[in-house]
Amino acid sequence: MPRPISATIHTAALTHNLGVARAQAGASRIWAVLKANAYGHGLLRAAKALQAADGFAILDFSEAERLREAGVHKPILMLEGFYKAEDIALLFRHRLTPVIHSIEQVEMLEKASFDGKLDVYLKVNSGMNRLGFAVDNVRLAWNALEAHAGIDSVTLMTHFADAEGEGGVAAQLQWFNELTQPFEGPRSAANSAALLRFPEETRGDWVRPGIMLYGCSPLGFKSAAEIGLKPAMTLHSEIIAVQHLQAGEYVGYGRTYQASQEMTLGVVACGYGDGYPRHAPSGTPVLVAGERTRTVGRVSMDKLSVDISDIPEAYVGTPVTLWGEGLSCDEVASAAGTVSYQLLCALSPRVPVVEA
Repeated sequence: MPRPISATIHTAALTHNLGVARAQAGASRIWAVLKANAYGHGLLRAAKALQAADGFAILDFSEAERLREAGVHKPILMLEGFYKAEDIALLFRHRLTPVIHSIEQVEMLEKASFDGKLDVYLKVNSGMNRLGFAVDNVRLAWNALEAHAGIDSVTLMTHFADAEGEGGVAAQLQWFNELTQPFEGPRSAANSAALLRFPEETRGDWVRPGIMLYGCSPLGFKSAAEIGLKPAMTLHSEIIAVQHLQAGEYVGYGRTYQASQEMTLGVVACGYGDGYPRHAPSGTPVLVAGERTRTVGRVSMDKLSVDISDIPEAYVGTPVTLWGEGLSCDEVASAAGTVSYQLLCALSPRVPVVEA
């Protein structure tokens, strides 16, 4: 028998979550973000489940090639544009829409031989200070792209740094609007957090939901269930051994947990080699036989321990849910001091994936 761990991808949940995004988007079109192997859910699997989106947003040219070879004809947005001049040929070959975020990219386009026309996105740095044109070169980039005979349309784009937090979007949105006020073109600004929290202000012509499509909340003050999202990945395993501890005994590497009284532990076939966060502390929530309990001790490469003292039916072979249906990945990530994005994307290739 194979090791008893697997990840179930709930394709109906992906489709449902796109419907939630669609309800928020109004008349705006939707780029479904599929970067990082669709946040660990599988590029082609997610594309099929999210086929009602208006287009897909990715990072890597190999992802674009896989989508086209699989028969995907929808528009594809390259979120980091292209990296070298030789990549421009791939934009035409796979009918891609690049995000232009640097003068170097503009210069490469000006020097390139064009075989047709490109739609492009012009990224404006409105305060994220990561990618995009700042105040001193937005007009230069716009004029160059508008004058380029090989550029068909230019969509103005920005990205919010704190749509989910106290900062909100007002300052960045005002800056974006001021910087782009002289230019006529479609606009795209809203990520998942902005779409859920500030839909009227940020929708524009295209929205770019990511994490919400996979059933997790980008908002710390509102759970995925409260938003109406369904988890698209459930990580399952089983108890493979049971240990009975006396008061004063320790658990795991580094002896980071000491039993204060008699307790029973279940050893679960899941560890950081499977994508579970090594830094998750004792007390991180987990489901055993559908009952909520906690991890105990340090997570190791292949195993972790859970407290089953109050779950008398738990023994070797009892099912365990690490995150997903019944236990939001957001909650596990929060206990581990990280975000659900990281847990989903970190799912190890050694974990078998099944589709439901």
